[in-house]
Amino acid sequence: MPTDNNSTSPQSASEDALARSRRLMALAKSAALAVRAPLLEAFRSNMTVDYKVDLHDIVTVHDKRAEATIRAFILEREPNSAIMGEEGGQIGSGDIQWYVDPIDGTANFARGLAFWCVSIAAVIDGEVVAGAILDPVADLMFAADLEFAYLNDEAIRSRSVADEAKATLITGYPVSRDFRLDGKEVALANFGVLVETFSTLRRPGSAALSIAHVAAGWADAATGFGVNAWDVAAATLILKNAGGRYEPLTLGKVASGSLDFLCPGYIATGEGANYPALERIARSISETRVAKAGQIQTSTRVG
Repeated sequence: MPTDNNSTSPQSASEDALARSRRLMALAKSAALAVRAPLLEAFRSNMTVDYKVDLHDIVTVHDKRAEATIRAFILEREPNSAIMGEEGGQIGSGDIQWYVDPIDGTANFARGLAFWCVSIAAVIDGEVVAGAILDPVADLMFAADLEFAYLNDEAIRSRSVADEAKATLITGYPVSRDFRLDGKEVALANFGVLVETFSTLRRPGSAALSIAHVAAGWADAATGFGVNAWDVAAATLILKNAGGRYEPLTLGKVASGSLDFLCPGYIATGEGANYPALERIARSISETRVAKAGQIQTSTRVG
């Protein structure tokens, strides 16, 4: 039987994909490091703070400058790129789609709280293939290719205590937006259940870094209900490759079955976690918002 010398075996295709993901991971890491020094210099300095959607949605000139630097850095080294940034939106039309959050946790950055990070992810054909999350203050680089998750170039494995009564949960829920969407009494009741269920609950203020901490085994779980792709794309790959679990929640904002990093809600747990109360509360929040979104769409069509 004749052979096709131009055909590619599944093994070689897989090797090529892994090599590409490692190259893109290295690029993401280098792009994040390119803004480390100026961000650290600006941190805990006097800075002007602006607001986007409301008084809870902070932006600084440093977010915008860092994103511009990261964009230029990536496009110079990988022209076949398109980049979605939190501050500048979408540019480019290449095959590699990047998601960039120059400062995830801007409110912390602006006030001098040392829990913020730079998050960069590369996506090809809807799959996150590489990512990097840099914590400049602690000098921690979380990263992932298609094979492993890393912390400062060492492979990491998540680990969570099995019993949620002994576990640490990170969440920003509820904020004022959640009061509007779920009702203040309902949101506070949900929060109360989480406080009573978990041994420790923390609200540090960066989804990307929170999920990275779950991947590293420093927290047992994280959940959120208002994230964007640039917040979590890199973190999803890091967590999964560390053996953790990422459950996306649509919240009625995206279609069922949407790519996980495009969903605005999530439950992130480390390996070994079994947290029924967290799953019940988070899924209930999502299901309620899905139902409300359906009602609004129906009334709009009828009207």
